[in-house]
Amino acid sequence: MNILVLGGDGFCGWPTALYLSDRGHDVTVLDNLSRRAIDLELEVQSLTPIRPLGERIRAWRSVSGRQIGFVRLDLATEHERLAAVLRELRPDAVVHFAEQRAAPYSMRSPQAKRYTVDNNVRATHNLLSALVTTGIDAAVVHLGTMGVYGYGWSGSAPIPEGYLTVKVPTPDGDVLREILHPANPGSVYHLTKTLDQLMFAFYAKNDLLRITDLHQGIVWGTQTTQTERDERLINRFDYDGDYGTVLNRFLMQAAIGHPLTVHGTGGQTRAFIHIRDTVRCIEIALQNPPSGAKPQVFNQVTETYRVDDLAKLVASLTGVDVAYLPNPRQEDQENDLNVRNDQFIALGLEPTTLSEGLMAECTHIATRYRHRIDPSKIIARSVWRAGMATSDDLAFEPVLDTPAEGGPRW
Repeated sequence: MNILVLGGDGFCGWPTALYLSDRGHDVTVLDNLSRRAIDLELEVQSLTPIRPLGERIRAWRSVSGRQIGFVRLDLATEHERLAAVLRELRPDAVVHFAEQRAAPYSMRSPQAKRYTVDNNVRATHNLLSALVTTGIDAAVVHLGTMGVYGYGWSGSAPIPEGYLTVKVPTPDGDVLREILHPANPGSVYHLTKTLDQLMFAFYAKNDLLRITDLHQGIVWGTQTTQTERDERLINRFDYDGDYGTVLNRFLMQAAIGHPLTVHGTGGQTRAFIHIRDTVRCIEIALQNPPSGAKPQVFNQVTETYRVDDLAKLVASLTGVDVAYLPNPRQEDQENDLNVRNDQFIALGLEPTTLSEGLMAECTHIATRYRHRIDPSKIIARSVWRAGMATSDDLAFEPVLDTPAEGGPRW
């Protein structure tokens, strides 16, 4: 297929672009490089050294013999340019990652809240509008989030894949209706993903756009088969309090001897997926587009864990202490999370589950690049409401020994 990957320079977008290119598809990345600008704003960089996008693309051509195109374009503000690109390239499919992806960053300040809404909502709508305007019949695959469901809203009941059948009382008796699962966003970021799914429902119904919305869990891991072929291709490894995902942060902290930072009780249950499964799920969704009329929704998760259980697991393997810190989020102290992922399993996904080997891979990377870590960026301090408590930096004894052959210490 001829595929556009929007946001293809990011944590999920870059390995997806490489994976699809490696599978023989013609890939063009569209990106405004805003994630790199946010690094400058936060004064923190990926733990792994990220090369300029042009160098990444040249490195991929060198190791694979395949070319990835690149268009620098702001999806939220350049509707006409987007339409022109669609007319020129006439893609068979569009993979949409071009959104500000961090819940903590979206709550960081009034400016970050407005940016997240302006970027995410306008980007999604511009894409849908441009597809209708140009008449390009491309299948859209969008990376959403499990957070649109809310954590704990369903109790212990399984969360279905996108839709819920309800009874509507009427004077003539109950009427069965299928609706989008009630949304319960927990941050401005999750709110934008909720608005996305409403736009998808409208454009699928009104214009018969073929849309798959992937409600993804928390991504962990860093490397894929493609990104590990050359250091210039290496993927992002965010560890800071705004962009670092919880398991990657634990593994980084263990690598340097920092206490594992559990914010709150750790009783929050979250859904997880390894980055290798993320790229595979995108391919499966591309191969199985809906016919139109309503969006197709997949729950893109492989397993669930309580945050405290993950911390204790990593601590038991590495000997690092666990520190319980004030929770900057407005959320329940504990929640259940029972997620259905039947569709991906039926379509051939073989889930990559949590293992010591894959955790060791992340710790190996963290150990290799630990000289790039700024300990002052580790604690999560973006609060959901003004005045909420946060922690000072934690005192710790840095790990100074060099593991055998640069490997992890377990």
